[in-house]
Amino acid sequence: MGKPVTYSEPVRQSGIPPIAIIGALFFIFGFVTWLNSVLIPYLKIACELNNFESYLVTFAFYISYLVMAIPSAWVLKITGFKKGMALGLGIMALGALVFIPAAMIRMYELFLLGLFVQGTGLALLQTASNPYITILGPPESAAKRISIMGICNKVAGAIAPIVLGAVALKDADALQIRIKTMTAIEKAAELDMLAGRVILPYIIIMVVLVILGVLVSKSSLPEVDTDAEDETVAAANTGKTSIVQFPHLLLGVLTIVFYVGVEVIAGDTIISYGASQGIALSTAKYFTTMTLVGMIVGYLVGIVCIPKYFSQETAMKVFAMMGLAFTLGAIFTEGFVSVMFIALLGLANSLVWPAIWPLALSGLGRFTKIGSSLLVMGIAGGAILPLVYGHLADTWDPREAYWIAVPCYLFIWFYAVKGYNVGKKVKAHL
Repeated sequence: MGKPVTYSEPVRQSGIPPIAIIGALFFIFGFVTWLNSVLIPYLKIACELNNFESYLVTFAFYISYLVMAIPSAWVLKITGFKKGMALGLGIMALGALVFIPAAMIRMYELFLLGLFVQGTGLALLQTASNPYITILGPPESAAKRISIMGICNKVAGAIAPIVLGAVALKDADALQIRIKTMTAIEKAAELDMLAGRVILPYIIIMVVLVILGVLVSKSSLPEVDTDAEDETVAAANTGKTSIVQFPHLLLGVLTIVFYVGVEVIAGDTIISYGASQGIALSTAKYFTTMTLVGMIVGYLVGIVCIPKYFSQETAMKVFAMMGLAFTLGAIFTEGFVSVMFIALLGLANSLVWPAIWPLALSGLGRFTKIGSSLLVMGIAGGAILPLVYGHLADTWDPREAYWIAVPCYLFIWFYAVKGYNVGKKVKAHL
């Protein structure tokens, strides 16, 4: 395996192979994660749910990050990063396996369990991979590398809803009309057939995850020593005994809560929102892909422009304000125009995640693993905020429910302006 590389001494000499491996992992993250945008309307029909109940899909998936992030840090301490990533892929495969009996008996709670298990595996993978990609080069261009990973993630995310939607939501509009005139027995039989559509896709997903896990475990991916500190970071951290002594990290965690919440709202509600605006599901199933294409465009901007033309902080400020503007545009318009503003949130969200990680992890040194775990815990915002959106959509209406995103974008803007530098004694290399 060779000598572990340190967090404070970026990997340059062996950058290409590690980046390729981590890129493959980010592709898997995206594919599995953005299947939820199809599962929400699909399970709403198959399991006869209201809006709030259907958004338990995102809750079950993302709450695992809150529950499992700290245990993930412990696991990585024992296994190391490479074996931990392979284990995470195996856990995700187990979650995909749970979908098979869930579909056979059309049991919503079992679907949710499968999603929680998948999220558990992803929590382990995210805890390892995000700080890993941060060290694969100079800190000031970390957002550029994370943007490249984001493209891998969102290309997969753009493909996933089209693939699963073609299977799970085929003729869904006609089916919803037909079941209204069926007897209880006929309706149950029709919905059982609908539920069975996801069995083959999830068997394929399970097999792919197992194969990738084996390949990662046997790869040349170098180990990472995140406990090491260079002299500047060590001096700044003298007397530091706890992660709570890094307020810029804690504010970063809260920023991730709000950011992931609005990212998931934008990607996972848009199909159902389009349907609520009178757009057929056969058309609406493509809307998540449009959101993710917007994110890919933003990542390309980041790759070209960071840090050559503007900094990570500047990108975060500008794109947070774009998110606020597009949210208000969606709220104050209707129909297809309103839906397009939600799709544009993909562009606004794109450069927030790549900027948060290097800004929040800056100067943590030996506290990097636990800091990364806390940031991963913040991904639980994707569990909580979409559920709040679903409740507001039932209580008010789906369009007015997007007001939940306004304070989120304002806080993201605050972190880019001031929050990332709170409590720092020295400005770490950013």
